Amino acid sequence: MIQKADRLNDVQEYYFSKKLREVAELVNEGKPVINMAIGSPDLPAHSNVVEALNNAMQLNNVHKYQSYQGIPELRSGISDFYKANYNVDLNANSEILPLMGSKEGIMHVSMAFLNKGDKVLIPNPGYPTYTSVTKLVEAEPVFYNLIENNNWLPNFQEIEKDDLSKVKIMWVNYPHMPTGAVASKEDFKQLITFAKKHNILIVNDNPYSFILNENPQSILAVEGAKEVAIELNSLSKTFNMAGWRVGMVVGDANIINTILQVKSNMDSGMFLGIQKGAVEALKLPKSWFNEQDEIYKSRRAVVWKIFDALECTYDTTIGGLFVWAKLPIGKSAEDFTDNLLYEKDVFITPGTVFGTNGEGYIRASLCVSEEVLEEVLTRLTKVNS
Repeated sequence: MIQKADRLNDVQEYYFSKKLREVAELVNEGKPVINMAIGSPDLPAHSNVVEALNNAMQLNNVHKYQSYQGIPELRSGISDFYKANYNVDLNANSEILPLMGSKEGIMHVSMAFLNKGDKVLIPNPGYPTYTSVTKLVEAEPVFYNLIENNNWLPNFQEIEKDDLSKVKIMWVNYPHMPTGAVASKEDFKQLITFAKKHNILIVNDNPYSFILNENPQSILAVEGAKEVAIELNSLSKTFNMAGWRVGMVVGDANIINTILQVKSNMDSGMFLGIQKGAVEALKLPKSWFNEQDEIYKSRRAVVWKIFDALECTYDTTIGGLFVWAKLPIGKSAEDFTDNLLYEKDVFITPGTVFGTNGEGYIRASLCVSEEVLEEVLTRLTKVNS
């Protein structure tokens, strides 16, 4: 047996990769499992987007390799989108790099800037891929605490108690996954000041800013942010295009060019039809976001009832694609969610997937139809009555 690389010794298979296999096995056994755990939009992409993809299939060059930097039309569309929605100016030729989903960007950024032994500030709770990719490139994760009492925002006084001399990157993610917490422009200003003080690259992962959020923010709107910050973004959640795999990293031209050095050696460009569809998505009016939000609001109201039935508490002022809820005191997140899965055929995410500070919390997705959510509520209220 050929031995796996040492870099995999501390990297586990992604939680959902393992758990979804288990869920599939239960379904194959005849269990009527309802999946409320995954943030994979079930709603369709806009008809204009699908039409653009279909039309692209008739183009002579559709099956050829595409530019490593994406077609100019897509980069211009991203630039216009950032200006219109975040009031951020981006040079379409040098400050934008389209990605096959922002998740690959986490790897590209890490490979571009991290050496073995470098340290990386990672939120706890936070997206698990930040940690696994950091380990894959043989850097060292340093977790910073996010807690409910501080609105899930960084505590810089606490962070600065540690030696930050080897820290090269800090991952932030607002609106925050899994909690839904948002950062204000003032919060982003503090991040930029902190980054300049310690010579750290801030990477804001920003795929959720248009879902049940009236004030979309980009960290790049802060004066001087481009000196120390870049931003990942994605069409997956905003435009119901998760399976299309299209996102972007934006920021200072020198930083973007460094990331391109990695990316250009890892793929041969994005399929033209997907790029054409993305161009149309970025042109959609604000009424698109409003229509999506109305659907998510109705679903969220049912999820709140579900959490009421489970005797959980939650913040009704927080938006986003998920609802983050606090379990009754003394309840273990994984035990709680496993019991729901095995006894009630309902799959909800335990907060511990996102770090130790997720203990005592669970997360439900709004990517489930209202009808199915009502079925979950019926199952739970029947049991509890």
